[in-house]
Amino acid sequence: MTESRPPFPPFTHETAIQKVQAAEDAWNTRDPERVSLAYTVDSQWRNRDVHVVGRAEIVAFLTQKWQRELDYVLRKSLWDFHDNRIAVRFQYECRDAGGQWFRSYGNELWEFSPDGLMARREASINDRRIDETQRRYFGPRPESERGAEIVLW
Repeated sequence: MTESRPPFPPFTHETAIQKVQAAEDAWNTRDPERVSLAYTVDSQWRNRDVHVVGRAEIVAFLTQKWQRELDYVLRKSLWDFHDNRIAVRFQYECRDAGGQWFRSYGNELWEFSPDGLMARREASINDRRIDETQRRYFGPRPESERGAEIVLW
């Protein structure tokens, strides 16, 4: 059985938005196994200064990430797309074990295989300490906010 994950490239504006929202929804589950299924078995990532290759490493990476980044919640928005590539902006909030909250900002470049699985992901991320009162995100995005841009700062 061949794995696939619609929508498939080449992307339209509508299908690129669907792909971005599906990624946001999956990451907000904080389930490394579920998230890994959206990637090719040999997917390559650059996440900050870490290089990850393949689903097993993706699962290990995400497991460690979500053990450190507690109450993680993510927002993504489409920046651009072309053929089998999508660029996104994102923000996520989380706290560490000591209770310090962070908002992380970044950009991702995605490249997809013809079957709709992500073969390459490059993420550039910056972190900012925030006070708990500065939080914007409290769980998965409500239906009424889907497709909305995320604020810059």
